[in-house]
Amino acid sequence: MSDVLTATRVLKVEDDDYMDGQLHTSTPPARIGRSRSVVPIPIVSVDEARVRAPLMAASAAFDRLRELFGDVVMREPGGGDAVRWMTHTLAGRSYRVAQPLTFTPYASAKACSARCRFCSETLIDESASGPMSASLRPRADYFDTLGQALRALKGVSLSYSLSGLENTDDPDWLLSLLHTLRSVDGPTVEDRVMYSNGAGLATDGARLLPAMRDFDLSWLEWSRHHDQAPANQAIMRFRDGEPVMDQAVFERTLAAAQQAFPVKLICIVQQGGIESAADVCRYIDWARGLGVESVIFREFSVLPDRYRRNVTRRYIDGTRVAIDALLLGCMADPAFNARFEPLALTGGYYFWNARWRGPQGMEVVFETSDYGAMREHEESGAIYKLVFHANGNLCSGWQPERDVLWSGHGQQ
Repeated sequence: MSDVLTATRVLKVEDDDYMDGQLHTSTPPARIGRSRSVVPIPIVSVDEARVRAPLMAASAAFDRLRELFGDVVMREPGGGDAVRWMTHTLAGRSYRVAQPLTFTPYASAKACSARCRFCSETLIDESASGPMSASLRPRADYFDTLGQALRALKGVSLSYSLSGLENTDDPDWLLSLLHTLRSVDGPTVEDRVMYSNGAGLATDGARLLPAMRDFDLSWLEWSRHHDQAPANQAIMRFRDGEPVMDQAVFERTLAAAQQAFPVKLICIVQQGGIESAADVCRYIDWARGLGVESVIFREFSVLPDRYRRNVTRRYIDGTRVAIDALLLGCMADPAFNARFEPLALTGGYYFWNARWRGPQGMEVVFETSDYGAMREHEESGAIYKLVFHANGNLCSGWQPERDVLWSGHGQQ
């Protein structure tokens, strides 16, 4: 959550959530990534997508998008799609499992190095019972239990979506996680994606970057919500002493990461940050100057009433920049149109995105999501997402004591 999911899972749609999602839904440029999906993803007409992807059809920009994109990539399987639904048994019970699917070993080894003002981990779902996953710390048997959960998923095709709090804040924990995910005879793994604010890479990159490369990381989604360090710090609020808040350190660490695997920059649009077409173009130019080949602009996830109006919710509601308005602004900008051409429109079970391709293959993505739709799917009885929490519970959502499918401690 989102998730994505670092401190930006919310609004990352982690799920992915954009790979799902997280989750993640935008395919990297051909020369910096690869697709290993064994599940065919159908392409439908925009008119059919209007029915199957109501979140997209509700967009104020839908009619304009309809003119630009003739088809929609549908990541959510239809109810009668025999190829993209599979059955798997966990703890003696059979479940319908959607394809594609992501698995998140929720990172919560220590408190996050950033305190993003919109962080989904500080949102409170009033329907939830028990503690939030962000408050849990791994037990001594965490990796043994994780291995058991992975073996219980043998035969399932999925992608790893590494998010939660900040994975890199505890390098030893992350190294053990990568080793466990690589060594256990478990599910069939297609892609491996990590979400990060880069804090641990700036301090311990010499150990982490080679391990992430050897893990065969498909790409890293790196949160940086403004092209200027002071404005980014006002949003992300890195804790005192975190070197990555400094622009030079960030850029140097980014360059090192790009030598090991593809990196996408993630920018959550908001008032006081990136909020206009001119801001978008400036951010793109800055990213391109750093050698970045994919930038994703994400809207705060739409939140249903079940989320309490605490300080995080009030910040989200008060500073939201609608992706619709930003898209329409960019599509009306001659400078943007001269450089970027429509590439693909994607619909998922609680998100949609629109992708453009620009000079030298640079990809620019605009994404939005809805937590109400996410919860409706999680409560349907089918599995659209897998999350392994620090308490040893494997769940079909982001709550560690709800929708439990399997438990290393007998709680399912």
